[in-house]
Amino acid sequence: MTSFDMLSPETIAAGDATDAYFDRTVEALEYAGENPHVVAEVTASQFPSGDWNLFAGIEDAAHLLEGRAIDVDAIREGQLFDGGPVMRIEGPYLEFCRLETALLGFLSHPTGMATAGLETRVAAPDSLVLSFGSRHIHPTLAPMLERAALIAGLDGVSNVAGAKVLGREAGGTMPHALVISFGRNNQEQAWQAFDEAVGPEVPRIALCDTYSDEVEETLRAIEAIEDLDSVRIDTTGSRRGDFAHILKELRWKLDARGHEDIGMFASGGMGPESIRELRGIVDGFGVGGHMTDADPLDFALDIVEREGEPAAKRGKLDGRKQVYRTPDGGHHIGLADHEGPEGGEQLLEPLIRDGKIVREFDIDSARERALADAEQVGFGTDS
Repeated sequence: MTSFDMLSPETIAAGDATDAYFDRTVEALEYAGENPHVVAEVTASQFPSGDWNLFAGIEDAAHLLEGRAIDVDAIREGQLFDGGPVMRIEGPYLEFCRLETALLGFLSHPTGMATAGLETRVAAPDSLVLSFGSRHIHPTLAPMLERAALIAGLDGVSNVAGAKVLGREAGGTMPHALVISFGRNNQEQAWQAFDEAVGPEVPRIALCDTYSDEVEETLRAIEAIEDLDSVRIDTTGSRRGDFAHILKELRWKLDARGHEDIGMFASGGMGPESIRELRGIVDGFGVGGHMTDADPLDFALDIVEREGEPAAKRGKLDGRKQVYRTPDGGHHIGLADHEGPEGGEQLLEPLIRDGKIVREFDIDSARERALADAEQVGFGTDS
């Protein structure tokens, strides 16, 4: 079988996907006969910052940590946070020392993508928004991307294998390559082959900007496919000009010819700004680069307590903490053994006890949590 440059799940679970200095740490501690009982926390910033992020990646993180002699608390998948710990680990340090690198990767990358996905979701709350970005990432990450998209509230995903891992069906209709395969001026043959070949459960959405004007190709597609549902416009950026005007013109000409029932989708370089501009014109969007280009959130794991005593390094906050969602939508961080804010909801909840996962993971529940939390904290309202 062909070998690709990627690590196996077994390698990651064994702790071998680690930075070399953690191997040196294990060597030094074992040599000295030290294995302190610690509390460690994963944070991106110490205090609330107002810069909200959508937490993702917790299921993979939980499976990485299970089977170890540790207890873990974490906020829920789909929770919004703007500071403080998202995870707390307690136990003998050598139980999880070599897992830190992979753990932070499991949390940092999907959290960045999910946050970007939520930005597109709230930009067009009444439109269909679909994940089209798997071509921009390493193929092994497709399930991670598509899970992040679904948690963020997107309505569908395109990667077949990624969707299958999540127990979902991938969606999508046709690329320009299908139209080009039939040759110039033969767009009708491509649209009709698609219509006759694919199952009835697949919506009839024709790509209408391959060789000629978007309006012209759309009107030809309507004639070629009897029950056309929608058209997708994915015009190359160098040829778009005023893209909003093009789409407004297309909508006008469809309506003027009695085709109010034909929907319109836009794709290609869609981000929150362009989505807000076009959301009153088209019915849906395909989002790719805005999610896949998102920076991973810069999480760090720090020991904050050693053998029951405060132990954080300079610049970090000592002691075991709890975080709360306050009734006004705020994020409060306090010491776990202190009383929390009045009416505050504790967000760090049990994830692992004595090495066993004690939480279920459900994409739909995480999605509902994300959308409700986004409304409560006002995510995206300053855009």
